[in-house]
Amino acid sequence: MWVPTAAAVWGVLYAAVEVTWAVTGTAVQWKEHSAYAPGVQLFLAALALLVGGACLASTRTLTALGRVAVATALITALPVLVVGTNGLPIYFVTIATLSGIESATGLAQVLLNTAGAALVLLVGLSYRRRLRGDCPRCGRPHAGASDGPLTHPAASRAPRRTRVAVYLLMCGLLPWAGSKTIWTLGGNALGVAGDDWQRTSSVGASGPAKATASAGIDVTVLAAMVGIFLLLGLLYVWGQVFPRWTLFLSGRRVPRLLPLIPAWLTGVPLAMYGAALTVMAPLIAVGVMPGIEPSPPFTSGSGITWFVEFGGLAFGGLGIGLIVAARSYAARTRPVCSSALGMTQPE
Repeated sequence: MWVPTAAAVWGVLYAAVEVTWAVTGTAVQWKEHSAYAPGVQLFLAALALLVGGACLASTRTLTALGRVAVATALITALPVLVVGTNGLPIYFVTIATLSGIESATGLAQVLLNTAGAALVLLVGLSYRRRLRGDCPRCGRPHAGASDGPLTHPAASRAPRRTRVAVYLLMCGLLPWAGSKTIWTLGGNALGVAGDDWQRTSSVGASGPAKATASAGIDVTVLAAMVGIFLLLGLLYVWGQVFPRWTLFLSGRRVPRLLPLIPAWLTGVPLAMYGAALTVMAPLIAVGVMPGIEPSPPFTSGSGITWFVEFGGLAFGGLGIGLIVAARSYAARTRPVCSSALGMTQPE
């Protein structure tokens, strides 16, 4: 497979970039007003080289100690890289709305972490299958090579239980999107006047953001609607077979990674970010954590605390919904090698 080799190349590139930034003292933002320390960057460089070597070793016959070492490297690196993808949705929104990138090196770091997390996850999945004696490509036990034709299952929608769960998670968007829509239309909510919100949010806003606001649509709500569109595609048949309105693509099978990659890459960071906000707001409300000083357009601590909670429900609901829907989509669309038993529809 090409993935272990790609992971090794990524490890060398990642390490070179991190060492260069650390030696030259380049500021790499990991959250607002905070940057990675040089020591952390050197640790990440060493980890990338280690996991890159482990990815290459995962394709070979290893001793018991070697198998433990490879598994330990993959298990250790994956959560570190996943946490490093946390800013991806925020960068996506700023790029999509032409609002400008706050930190080019911060964006590069997030993209490097994202690529590494995806590669390490794929290598880990293949390695786990190989250890179980299954085909590393399709995950089914079968004789013969694992590079033959693939068989794809018929298109199907997600089970009812999955659809209900995702719809309930999507409801978490309503308080957040509702508040922003009220403000964009000039109304008042959470102690914030619509005029104050529009005046504050228009400072530094791009042309597209102002255009959508003039139509009564907040640009971040519009971005959330894109996420909902992706969610629906993961749940229903039209996310597996291009529908009629796609013109020349109509009737063709959708490449399964086309919706899965953005779902995983945005779902995991959104879920982590939303969970943090959802927990933080009640802790602030009961005094366990210090309150947030209100800044315009917010006029009270309670208003901004409620909005933090609304944001947690929205981001967490959308993120977890994407993960749940992507998991179902991956299971329903997983191809298998034609030599595996029970397959009747070759590619």
